Formats: sequence, C-alpha cells, structure tokens
Amino acid sequence: MDPRSVPMAPGITGLNALLWFIQIFLAVQYLFHGWLFANPPAAWAEAIAASGLNPGFRQFIGIAEVLASIGLVLPGLTRILPWLTPLAAFGLAIVMASATIFHIGRNEVPNAISTVNLLMLVVLTAYLRWKVVAIRSRAA
Repeated sequence: MDPRSVPMAPGITGLNALLWFIQIFLAVQYLFHGWLFANPPAAWAEAIAASGLNPGFRQFIGIAEVLASIGLVLPGLTRILPWLTPLAAFGLAIVMASATIFHIGRNEVPNAISTVNLLMLVVLTAYLRWKVVAIRSRAA
C-alpha cells in the first residue's frame, strides 16, 4: 500500500502538525525558563539581581512565561477558547522583543541571537494560528 494514499486523521495537515511541534517546543522552553525566573535558586537570584533586573519584574516575567506556555498548548488541546493560543504567542513576542533589546543593550550577542530565534518562532506561531491554521473551538 502506498503511504501517500493513506488519509491523514481529520484536521491534521503537515502545517498543523509542524505548528503543534513548535507550540510544544515553545511551551516546554517557556515553562522551564519561566519557572527558573519565578523561583530561581538563591545563587541565580543574586546573579540576576546583580545584572540590574529588579526581582519583582523578574518574577513577573517568570509568571507571564509560565502562563503563556500553558496558553500555547491547553486551549488547542481542549478546543476551549482556542483564540487564546495566538494571543499567548503574541504576548511572548512582546517579551522576546524586549529581551532582545535588553541583551543588545548589554552587548550580550549570543543571548540576543537566542531571543531573536525564539521571537521568530512565537511570531510565526501567532500569525499562523491566527490567520492560516486556526484551531476551531469545540462549539463551532
């Protein structure tokens, strides 16, 4: 039997599968990074504070990243309020654009490159989930 003749599961396309892969990758990335920013080990908290980042702002960023990581995956899995997925990605785009500016201002080129790469992935996810391969809600 030719593998090209086997129909894919309903609602699964190549682009949709790629987007799910990217969303899960980003969710794991931001869940771990956000958790470390919200609850860092004592030595890390001191190092981050020494870099000039306010502890309250650091915790805010961490909590926002953890919530956004949930928003990247959970609405699509449950199909309840799936429009939250592109909004979570857009919120992360704001965070990553700000992080890029922060790292460039400190001449931290490797960190800036990492944030630009993540910025491109969250912008791609936000656009494609909003305009191209939107997840239908359960009610639709």
